[in-house]
Amino acid sequence: MFFQQLRTGDYFRIAGVSSNSVYRKASSSYCHINGFLQRIKPYVLVTRLTFNEIEAYRAQQQSELDNTETDSK
Repeated sequence: MFFQQLRTGDYFRIAGVSSNSVYRKASSSYCHINGFLQRIKPYVLVTRLTFNEIEAYRAQQQSELDNTETDSK
């Protein structure tokens, strides 16, 4: 699948990039990664994340946030 085929808001991974890197489509030419916008070409090969993969990603992000808050106390 190509980036241009995703809908805005879809979570995805880029083929050949670390499997830890999760992106979210922000517009027809930009995506979010770690809170930053990144320009992306329309014909980049991507893999859309499944519901379970998104849930696992969100749980990991929440866990990291909880750990950061605990460490700062």
